[in-house]
Amino acid sequence: MEKYLLEMIGISKSFPGVKALDNVNLRIKPGSVHALMGENGAGKSTLMKCLFGIYSRDTGSILLEGKEINFVSSKDALENGVSMVHQELNQVLQRTVMDNMWLGRYPKKGIFIDHKKMYEDTKKIFEELDINVDPKSKVATLSVSQMQMVEIAKAFSYDSKIIVMDEPTSSLTEKEVAHLFKIIKKLKDRNCGIVYISHKMEEISVICDEITILRDGQFVGTKSLDGITTDEIISMMVGRELTQRFPPKTNIPKETILEVKNLTAKDNTSIKDINFDLKKGEILGIAGLVGSKRTDILETIFGIRERIAGDIILHGAPMKNMTSLEAIKNGFALVTEERRATGIYSQLNIEFNSLISNMEKYKNKLNLLENKKMKTDTQWVIDSMRVKTPSHRTTIGSLSGGNQQKVILGRWLLTEPNILMLDEPTRGIDVGAKYEIYQLMLDLANKDKGIIIISSEMPELLGITDRILVMSNGRMAGIVNTKETSQEEILKLASLYL
Repeated sequence: MEKYLLEMIGISKSFPGVKALDNVNLRIKPGSVHALMGENGAGKSTLMKCLFGIYSRDTGSILLEGKEINFVSSKDALENGVSMVHQELNQVLQRTVMDNMWLGRYPKKGIFIDHKKMYEDTKKIFEELDINVDPKSKVATLSVSQMQMVEIAKAFSYDSKIIVMDEPTSSLTEKEVAHLFKIIKKLKDRNCGIVYISHKMEEISVICDEITILRDGQFVGTKSLDGITTDEIISMMVGRELTQRFPPKTNIPKETILEVKNLTAKDNTSIKDINFDLKKGEILGIAGLVGSKRTDILETIFGIRERIAGDIILHGAPMKNMTSLEAIKNGFALVTEERRATGIYSQLNIEFNSLISNMEKYKNKLNLLENKKMKTDTQWVIDSMRVKTPSHRTTIGSLSGGNQQKVILGRWLLTEPNILMLDEPTRGIDVGAKYEIYQLMLDLANKDKGIIIISSEMPELLGITDRILVMSNGRMAGIVNTKETSQEEILKLASLYL
């Protein structure tokens, strides 16, 4: 008989208006990496919250090493050998790395915190995992990828039997991903069971042993990854065959809509002398390594960063774009990279999050808001973006990451922009939702909109764009035609000014 480290059997969970989980099973073997996959809203996060005691399950049982458990909080789970590395990092930014590592369980010397032991214990774990971070540095000074590594080290420090990793590579470079995989190998050697939640097919095939797939809150099946194809996984996830990862290119770039000349940000460590144009109906990609200042281009165009030189010309007319509000009025829209930090109002409902960038549109002659029009537009966002939600009054923070991203896209489309700028729009989003976003971009391009997309996924840039601008250390390394370029040429350009 097969021995399992963790068994979740017949788990069901309902919320008002929606059955989030319906008789779901998950079984994890010791010393294995088990992929948990499904479209956004399939129930992956809800299942893990039932494991951690964040949600109480309606039916089903959970067994850890053969013994039935019922954690009442995440603290309870951690103390019993179950930990999680969250996709959305929730660290105390103004405290040190070692404070964050041992928060709630500080080593003591009498009644006082033993700072020396805390430092030494942190240093020892970092050395074992080959993490090059000073335990005494403030978390706020770290890069996102370093913060991610600290969270992984924290999970490691609990000596956990089960570690859940939710999109652990979403902010990591290829080199850092390879480092993470080495850490996972060490955890496997310790006989840990790892639940690996990811939408990146390439990673799943490299690091995972088995895969469990959920669809619409239901258990589809568990398979060994030995011999299963990517197409089979996608078919199980979406309930239909997805023969292409990208929709066929139907857009035809026309005359120039936007000119950016000698764009330079005020910050000396930011961008300098950026020059490019964007045509009607064109999708322009921006590539570059982490730290190449890709995001700075969009933030400077959008008025978030102050520019000290350069011109932004739309339809032949110069645009000041001194603030983001002015940029919106001038027909620019920006979907930011960190949706939780800068994209959504997580405690407010879908209606508010859909309409906030366009509130002037809903005022009548008495300067009062027209509820009927607001409800109509919110419903348009939900329907056209295929947002899975019980109601427009649902809190956006309770939606899956992909559904949050769809609401944000819908919000900006309501402003009817001429230029839509997207920073990592498909990060942490499943393959089905990605296809829908790609199709949406092509539909907008076919309506003569200009689109700029930043992406760290090379297949995405090569699959959806017409041209690619390559950044290197704050400077423009070149622009290439997508049909005529290769991944090698782009990486060579990205390393030009390092």
